[in-house]
Amino acid sequence: MEMLANLPPWFMGVLAVTVICISISFWAIYHAYWREFPTIQEKLIWLVVAVFIPFIGGLAYLIWGRTRGKESK
Repeated sequence: MEMLANLPPWFMGVLAVTVICISISFWAIYHAYWREFPTIQEKLIWLVVAVFIPFIGGLAYLIWGRTRGKESK
């Protein structure tokens, strides 16, 4: 913990933004994986977008894709 005290003050802000961006991407991947979409192709497209375009893909899924998938039974 002593190492964190020596870091510049802006670093904690950068770290917080990074954690939020990564969390959104991981949530989108998890959510898309466990949902049923109208077609398997749509599910795969959302997963590929969330994996290969990390933050933007996660936000796109959050805005447009989240409501398209239905809960798995």
